[in-house]
Amino acid sequence: MKIIFLGTPEFAVSVLDKLVHSKHEILAVVTQPDKPVGRSLKLQAPPVKEFAIAHNIPVFQFEKIKRPENVEALKNLNADIMITAAYGQILNQAVLNITPYGVYNVHGSLLPKYRGAAPIQWAIINGEEVTGVTIMKTSVGLDSGDMLLKQELIIAPTDTSETLFNKMSEIAGDVLLKALDMLENGNFTLTPQVESEATHFPMLEKNSGCINFHKTVKEIDCLVRGVTPWPGAFTCLTDYIKVLAVSPFITSDEVLIKKIESARAGQIILANTKQGLVLKAKDGAIRLNEIQPQNRKKMSDIAYLNGTKINCL
Repeated sequence: MKIIFLGTPEFAVSVLDKLVHSKHEILAVVTQPDKPVGRSLKLQAPPVKEFAIAHNIPVFQFEKIKRPENVEALKNLNADIMITAAYGQILNQAVLNITPYGVYNVHGSLLPKYRGAAPIQWAIINGEEVTGVTIMKTSVGLDSGDMLLKQELIIAPTDTSETLFNKMSEIAGDVLLKALDMLENGNFTLTPQVESEATHFPMLEKNSGCINFHKTVKEIDCLVRGVTPWPGAFTCLTDYIKVLAVSPFITSDEVLIKKIESARAGQIILANTKQGLVLKAKDGAIRLNEIQPQNRKKMSDIAYLNGTKINCL
């Protein structure tokens, strides 16, 4: 098939890489415009653009893909199909009608669950044990198109959004290639999504990682893993601290058990170099195993407490 590929971040690169090394022909890549980053606000190209240039694939960077002149430019490529993977712009009907096969999207969840821009992160935050990849035919609604193919992926208890992202990246391209074979052979059925089963979650923001100690130990652990590496979980003790890993704190000490039971959510139970940094959660105590104090490197809670005194109960 002759393909126009729309995508922007690393996840899309892994999908595009599979296409480049397949029997299909990539006529062009459409990605978001370069964006200023860092204190110097130096323009940085999206990962998909860098990959495309390295593989001599023409690149379009439209401010708004749905403008008539941009739609016409893509029509002139005479592609068979358009594929999207984390592109970052909403497509109108004119864009959806550009190619004979229409537009198919690679989505990082088992639709209709987890529609939206951060399905991988929210699946972990919400404590899901299974997620997956869905290939769907794009419609005007947000992630609401008919589904062509799904593949499940187990979420490990230690997965962060980064590790799950990497696992999903490894399978997404293969699932897409299988879907393209189905389309070419005409051996497929499009399955409508059941709207009553749909869930939608918003984009993550910088403050999405704020730890609420009124949540359970498991809920806090899921939040920490779901927002790692971005935007990152955080709390404030003597100062802002980024939290990278946590674990349940278990003890058989009766005095300590009573101390935990009587503490308020968020109170510091322990802060020493033997037992670490332990705070009260809704249903017990939680240890902040790995942290990153502001303007400092990552470290264990023990290393942090070697140089920092914190008052506790």
